[in-house]
Amino acid sequence: MTKLHTLLAACLLTAGIALPAAAQTKLKWAHVYETSEPYHTESVWAAAEIKKRTNGKFDIQVFPASSLGKETDINQGMALGTVDMIISGASFAARSFPRVGIAYYPFIFRDAAHQAAYSRSDVFKEMVDGFRAKTGIQMTAYTYYGARHTTSNRPFNDCAGMKNLKIRVPDVPVYMATPRSCGANPTPIAFAEVYLALQNGTVEAQENPLTTIEAKKFFEVQKHIMLTGHIVDGLITQIAPHVWTKLTDAEKTIFTDVTREAAARATAQIIKREGELVEEFKKKGINIVNVDRASFQTAVLKTVTLESLGFDKKDYDRIQALK
Repeated sequence: MTKLHTLLAACLLTAGIALPAAAQTKLKWAHVYETSEPYHTESVWAAAEIKKRTNGKFDIQVFPASSLGKETDINQGMALGTVDMIISGASFAARSFPRVGIAYYPFIFRDAAHQAAYSRSDVFKEMVDGFRAKTGIQMTAYTYYGARHTTSNRPFNDCAGMKNLKIRVPDVPVYMATPRSCGANPTPIAFAEVYLALQNGTVEAQENPLTTIEAKKFFEVQKHIMLTGHIVDGLITQIAPHVWTKLTDAEKTIFTDVTREAAARATAQIIKREGELVEEFKKKGINIVNVDRASFQTAVLKTVTLESLGFDKKDYDRIQALK
């Protein structure tokens, strides 16, 4: 700034005329989860933390509970420019880049620790790079969503017991793999509509982690929880190309670091809550069934191959080898 510019600025301030504030970028961060869930509370924390670490440059508003649309809508919004950030299942990203969908192949992960190892692995980094090359969207963080279990108004204890069960699943082939392998009738219904569908008998069952069963109050309209644990699920924080490409390297580091911190915080809360919920559901009068999980895994491996879903056996083997 020249001496003349400095003098003019001083005169304006003396006269009580405000100088223009630094430009602020407003961003929309969308998801489909309830405000009580860690996916929301930690997204809100991350939004505030990014604003703090960028000296107020980025003002991020988090839109929960499908308020900007269903999960398909907000994923499409990333490409359309109507949404700037999301936290969403990789199964939706797999519609554009199928390889990343292997994380939903039933029983691919042993537990949350195995999934965390995957999120840090070279194979996942390859998928992140491939997805960005295809779509421009940057994946920054991986959050544990929980082991998916099955609720129903009729109990069963093995794969054969699911036969003819009309069960709600997300509209993604990998979610249909387990019920189809067991002879059930998987029925895609939007997440926001599941409670009503269970209540009015449109479907008689659904599958989700215990924490989601609690948050969405599915236990109010279901009598039994079968601990199938058929998919160890996760959510990925993603940043739209129209945002990511305009960030400086320093800003990219801030967005990545903060969203990963938020993911770790949410993951810890989900793991803790999962460990508490079986007993709490029992106290509510819900019947908890420990099923023969091997019967489900055997059926899936036999009837729904990796190749039939467009996945690579080499990726599967690399993930299985992770410690």
